[in-house]
Amino acid sequence: MTEYGYFLAAEEHGPADLVEQARMAEQAGFSHLWISDHYHPWNDAQGQSSFVWSVIGALAQATSLPVQTAVTCPTIRIHPAIVAQAAATSAVLLEGRFRLGVGSGEALNEHVLGDRWPPAPIRLEMLEEAVMVMRQLFAGRRVTHHGKHYTVENARLYTVPEEPVPIDIAAFGSAAAALAGRVGDGFITMVPDAELVARFRRGSGAGGNSKPASGGLKVAYGPDPDEALRTAHRLWPTEGLPGEVLSTLTTPGQFEQAARLVTPERVAGEVVCGDDAEAHVAALNAYAEAGFDTVYVNQIGPDQRGFFDFYRTKVLPQVAG
Repeated sequence: MTEYGYFLAAEEHGPADLVEQARMAEQAGFSHLWISDHYHPWNDAQGQSSFVWSVIGALAQATSLPVQTAVTCPTIRIHPAIVAQAAATSAVLLEGRFRLGVGSGEALNEHVLGDRWPPAPIRLEMLEEAVMVMRQLFAGRRVTHHGKHYTVENARLYTVPEEPVPIDIAAFGSAAAALAGRVGDGFITMVPDAELVARFRRGSGAGGNSKPASGGLKVAYGPDPDEALRTAHRLWPTEGLPGEVLSTLTTPGQFEQAARLVTPERVAGEVVCGDDAEAHVAALNAYAEAGFDTVYVNQIGPDQRGFFDFYRTKVLPQVAG
């Protein structure tokens, strides 16, 4: 049975607002939380980008819902040994209700220390090695590792949860989906693509059906559909950009330049705008029908309370079993 969570957008909202949204999400009937992990927002209109691990600490005190990063890049800006420590501490604070979502990242966030931004195949190779390092550290034993991309010497995590932190891997293409199946505990994507889910499950072997597949989408609830679309187009025109662009541009300004090519009609094709409950239900059902176990929804814009009231009364009763 598909479950429904709320996606906290750290690029668009400050830390205190994210914590309040988490409270409202739980009250509205959402059963899980995702939170994005960015150094920069996609554009200056979004205007935020808090340190995700600090916010997760606050979420642990504010809500009883499970929390997952969607997603952290453990390869360039932050060494996987440090990500492992942050994730283990988060899992302890959340009493085991934490999953680490990881991906190969975007130059927007990972270039800030001046490191080289490698091509996609190398990024996936780095991600696989990073996952291996983190799994060793989650076991709570002393780790020394001299790999192709990472070195760890005599490192041990002393604060670890009772069970190792599950690591889910984000994928938008077939190669990453296969990697998610091979080394991940679960799968994350932002498109209702049944073939990607199938590729992940095939790559997981006999245990594939027991590993969760999670999908995310953005909506722009509002009583005026045209105004909702204007808000979505102003804040998230990146929803209309192709995937390779998302991974290679390096600054919010570059994304703003690329987004000038994205029309409101293009955004309308990607984001449900307005207060037609059936349209929102259909968008969620597309993920359920594609085989996702959990679907995470993010509301674009400032009307968060209106969104949660709308989903609590009009949408979730139609999709939650």
